[in-house]
Amino acid sequence: MAAVYKSLSKTPKKDAASNGAPVKKNKQRVLILSSRGITYRHRHLLNDLYALLPHSRKDAKLDTKTKLYQLNELADLYNCNNVLFFEARKGKDLYIWMSKAPNGPTVKCHLQNLHTTSELHFPGNCLRGSRPVLSFDSTFTSSPHLILIEELLTHIFGVPKGARKTKPFVDHVMGFTIADGKIWIRCFEIRETSISKSELRTQSTEDTEKEVRAAGEKGDTKISLIEIGPRFILTPIVILESSFGGPVIYENKEFVSPNQIRSELRSSRAGRYNARSEQRIERKAKKGDLGLRTGKERPPGELDDRVLFA
Repeated sequence: MAAVYKSLSKTPKKDAASNGAPVKKNKQRVLILSSRGITYRHRHLLNDLYALLPHSRKDAKLDTKTKLYQLNELADLYNCNNVLFFEARKGKDLYIWMSKAPNGPTVKCHLQNLHTTSELHFPGNCLRGSRPVLSFDSTFTSSPHLILIEELLTHIFGVPKGARKTKPFVDHVMGFTIADGKIWIRCFEIRETSISKSELRTQSTEDTEKEVRAAGEKGDTKISLIEIGPRFILTPIVILESSFGGPVIYENKEFVSPNQIRSELRSSRAGRYNARSEQRIERKAKKGDLGLRTGKERPPGELDDRVLFA
């Protein structure tokens, strides 16, 4: 079967070459790796993406988090022109670097609301090694930085035709949607089912019933989308001009780092504790002035019996 597919895929190239038109071949390979300190959920996401991208190459963990320019050498070593790097910090936060090696650009994103394929337990499934259909929201064409991100996502998640380990099937869709300034990524299976008799009975009018029955006799199918995972959200932070370096060409001013959020939560908890401590000290001082504290006698006043009848 593989030999037949290769022979069929080579025939249009000969026709195009005979006509004199240049044939442009899409050569995209993705290097997927992570840093030290990732959790098991991050590792499961990396494995899910590696299974969805047959044109990717997975490498061992990178020891450094500062000298990221070394990833360009690794990409050149493995003959990859795209890099997908997972950077973990403090065992909680996960940042994704998407780069076009070796000249750039590079997009740094913060990953949130991660749900791996094993966690979701969806009934859908797709063929391993199949090519996806990339569906982008119309908002991606609204600003220049979103157009750049769309192009970079197309190069990374778009499996080229005839790539290594790919199969000549398209059975799942990857959706990229923008909401609240974040990129929502989901994966769905394209499932085709034949029209059942119960659906024929649910039709109300005779005309529609005849049309559906005729469609069922022809062997037409009904297409539906079933989510298979993984699902996660990306928040763009910065866009660098070159690969893992260079000047910043875009910066998200609305992004708040998770460290700052945790610091504000700790300071709010500390402020509530300090307020309770001050109230407790004031209550003790007030009881002491009134002589209501145990072990402390109130001083006699002017109207006290010991002063009047002394």
